[in-house]
Amino acid sequence: MEEKLVERLESAVARLEAISISGFRPAEGGGDAAAAAALDPSIVAFEDLMGEYVGRVSAAAEKIGGHVLDATKVVAEAFAAQKQLLVIVKQTQKPDMAGLAEFLKPLNEVIVKANKMTEGRRSDFFNHLKTAADSLSALAWIAFTGKDCGMSMPIAHVEESWQMAEFYNNKILVEYKNKDPNHVEWAKALKELYVPGLRDYVKSHYPLGPVWSVTGKTTVPAPAKAPKSSGPAPPPPPPASLFSSESPQSSSSRPKVGMAAVFQEINTGKPATAGLRKVTDDMKTKNRADRTGIVGAGEKESGASSRSFSKAGPPKLELQVRKWVVENQIGRKNLVIDDCDSKQSVYVFGCKDSVLQIKGITKSSSLIQQCAGKVNNITVDKCTKMGIVFTDVVAACEIVNCNGVEVQCQGSAPTISVDNTSGCQLYLSKDSLEASITTAKSSEINVLVPGAGPDDDWGEHALPQQFVHVYTDGQFVTTPVSHSGG
Repeated sequence: MEEKLVERLESAVARLEAISISGFRPAEGGGDAAAAAALDPSIVAFEDLMGEYVGRVSAAAEKIGGHVLDATKVVAEAFAAQKQLLVIVKQTQKPDMAGLAEFLKPLNEVIVKANKMTEGRRSDFFNHLKTAADSLSALAWIAFTGKDCGMSMPIAHVEESWQMAEFYNNKILVEYKNKDPNHVEWAKALKELYVPGLRDYVKSHYPLGPVWSVTGKTTVPAPAKAPKSSGPAPPPPPPASLFSSESPQSSSSRPKVGMAAVFQEINTGKPATAGLRKVTDDMKTKNRADRTGIVGAGEKESGASSRSFSKAGPPKLELQVRKWVVENQIGRKNLVIDDCDSKQSVYVFGCKDSVLQIKGITKSSSLIQQCAGKVNNITVDKCTKMGIVFTDVVAACEIVNCNGVEVQCQGSAPTISVDNTSGCQLYLSKDSLEASITTAKSSEINVLVPGAGPDDDWGEHALPQQFVHVYTDGQFVTTPVSHSGG
């Protein structure tokens, strides 16, 4: 009993010394507050988390050495930075978004350092470096400011962040399962650092986000600065939205950028075609004398059209017999097909940073109304950062050889297939929840489904990217990989 008490006292002294050495200077008269914050049960629990879980990862890394040890040191540095931020939270009032961005800067710099280790020529330990770098996004839970800040709840954020890193962690387990137990030990220890380690810590102490002081300072004190380096300042990290200086707004009303803004505008209830460029009768191939089938841009858009011209060929949006062809559209967010039927198909090829909305005919006949908005088939091929919004499809919607696409179905779609695609967001309506989704040679496939109520947030589901095949009773049984336990 006495030995444990002595250990706790020594630990408290070590923490106080670390605070004084780190250069953290509380406001005048705040020395007692700083000492009390360092001894807070939540801070002590975080140090215990670091001692147990980070210590296990570091011990395994010491046996491996090299790049793995370097990456592990960065992970330990990131957890140390978060501990310092937790101490500051205890003695500071909740800042505005600009102050929050400055507050998160030390953690941000460590995440940038980890991401830089994955750049350049791939080393033999790329999976280790990528796992360590991607896992650090879990520490951004401390940026949670409320349910309207655009982030998942802290516990869910930690779990979702680890799921991104687990893809590479599983590769380590498979590669070194029968080769080197030290690498397997490192991979398992790193997972346990986040799940259950960090997840359970957040669940116990900060399930609703960081608890800022009510009576503390109104400005966030400057954390200890990292040693100056001779190189240029690092760029901002990929998850910039978590550290932005914009004011918090609800996820349904806060301003969005890119294709997310277009999807938001379409779902507002306003006329979907308001302000959008339409394909008029004189622009269709069947009604043109020259039969070129190329949609001409207006005089006001002549400058933009010249800049968006693709090297692969001229941009096209035309109806060829029964197939709409949309090709080589660059940076066009207002493409609309509003005169199609269930006997026609749509083929989108070679487009980049554009959005296409596929609408149907709106005549009064009841038979035509049943087909309004429907096309037979939609194929999206070799497109990058492309958004597709359609109402109904009779056969299937196919996404092939694409990178970073978003597809929204506002009606029904019996089949959706994703092949050889990296990064695909599928937005399903309530009428398309029974769609059959097929994926092959694809990664980062997320499906978003509407909530139970009209005001509920969309639910996001990541489709599995790895599978296990077991030969049983004369045939192979395939199951998705859901965990990394070996």
